[in-house]
Amino acid sequence: MVTLIQTTQELVEKRTADRFDAGFVPTMGNLHQGHISLLKQALKDFPIVYFSIFVNPKQFGQNEDFALYPRTLENDINLIEQVAKDFPKSQVVVYAPKDPTEVFPEGMNHTISVLGITADLEGQIRPGHFDGMATVVWRLFDLIKPRTAYFGLKDLQQYHVVKQMVKDLALPIKIQGMPIIREDSGLALSSRNQYLTPEQKAGSLILFNTLNEIKKMIITGKDPRGFIQELLNDPQWNYLELRDTESFSKDITQSKNISILAVYQMGKTRLLDNMQVEVQ
Repeated sequence: MVTLIQTTQELVEKRTADRFDAGFVPTMGNLHQGHISLLKQALKDFPIVYFSIFVNPKQFGQNEDFALYPRTLENDINLIEQVAKDFPKSQVVVYAPKDPTEVFPEGMNHTISVLGITADLEGQIRPGHFDGMATVVWRLFDLIKPRTAYFGLKDLQQYHVVKQMVKDLALPIKIQGMPIIREDSGLALSSRNQYLTPEQKAGSLILFNTLNEIKKMIITGKDPRGFIQELLNDPQWNYLELRDTESFSKDITQSKNISILAVYQMGKTRLLDNMQVEVQ
């Protein structure tokens, strides 16, 4: 069963009446199979799952695509209903607020900032982005009070920011990272892929292929840092860095698992991806 709720009052009343622990999947809508994989796992784990669809204005910069971000609620609900059919004993509550004031009432001046981990990469390129993301996630956690929240690992920095926020605020919530879902070509699924022309989409495979090449170098014991520095001469690479997968530290000398994080600029579209490498 799928229930659509569009006001915060309804959401609070519904959650207060529930007797079960709940899973939670926060999204901005325009769903693809990456989002659906989160929902399926949540439905396997919980009899009731809350699924938010909210394009959060606080995490978009002045020159970013907030106004153009696709709003496809009807299609999103149809996709959720198709998944829900495979879980007839479970319930999905879709929270899709009609207006940002449902989430951020007038006079609400809270901002959640997670320092340190947000200082570089996406945090440096998109000032204020992680404050906006952390603030809306905290707000939704406060309203829904889930036992477990599910986040895709495509945005690995975001995952670590949320985990740090939960730790700092001592929230009783498990943050479950879920694997990246890719097209057959290797391109990571993203709502922004639809902005790519066919030629750009073909060219975007440089991102997946480069991550694979660096992964092979690490596995075979080669130092990829010189190769990475050469690649960064191409300004279409916003960044290309190695981090410890568990701690997100730049120090990977003792790492058992390394993540290669990258953003490649294809036209006006920023393609974000990462790949993990187990170190022998």
